[in-house]
Amino acid sequence: MNRVWHRWQLPCKGADFSSSSRSRSGTAVTARTGPLTLLVLEEGTPRCLDCADLGHLVFLPRGDTALTRRSREGSALSAVVVRFNRRRGRYERQGLLVEEEALTRAEARCLADAEARRRRRVRDARRREREDVRFTDAFAREIRRLFPGCPAARARAIAGHASVRGSGRVGRSAAGRALSEGAVTAAVRASVRHVDTSYDQLLMGGVPRHDARRRIEAVVEARLGAWREGGTVHA
Repeated sequence: MNRVWHRWQLPCKGADFSSSSRSRSGTAVTARTGPLTLLVLEEGTPRCLDCADLGHLVFLPRGDTALTRRSREGSALSAVVVRFNRRRGRYERQGLLVEEEALTRAEARCLADAEARRRRRVRDARRREREDVRFTDAFAREIRRLFPGCPAARARAIAGHASVRGSGRVGRSAAGRALSEGAVTAAVRASVRHVDTSYDQLLMGGVPRHDARRRIEAVVEARLGAWREGGTVHA
């Protein structure tokens, strides 16, 4: 494959290139500012694309891996476009020059794939939603098993909050997914702390977190103890 280089302020003729600028495949193309955007390097001499018989190709920027691969496969003639990064001291790939018909066919294939991917994403989202519902139900049942006095609606609310996908909460931890007693108890304890005590108000009042937890610890333990025994505690 031919290679295209970007090089700033490069004249179309009469410029010398070091061997490090040469393409292993022979021909190289360099981009520059000025009238000639891209130049082809042939035997150390830069030429315009038309002179190098590449003028009929169209530029495909980098970024879409599938489109790039399919365009290159479908194009009888192609060239890699690179630009010299002065700060890093190296040439970096910018895209491809490919035949327009090959690019059109590749775009059509990618659009068809995009629709297939969209349908797959919808199916995956529905599958994850079903999995989340089953997990939340299982988490709520485990709460009710460990704390039979916890109202069913409250257990469901705790499970739903703790098991939100991507939340990083205890329900999504490895222990939480395994429905370990420690993880389930931690979720219930956190709910009681925030819902049934003045913990949040203490934090808003500037009380340090550890001090605030110590102040409301008795209330939390009383509520958890009552739920474990199957009873209720009124605030």
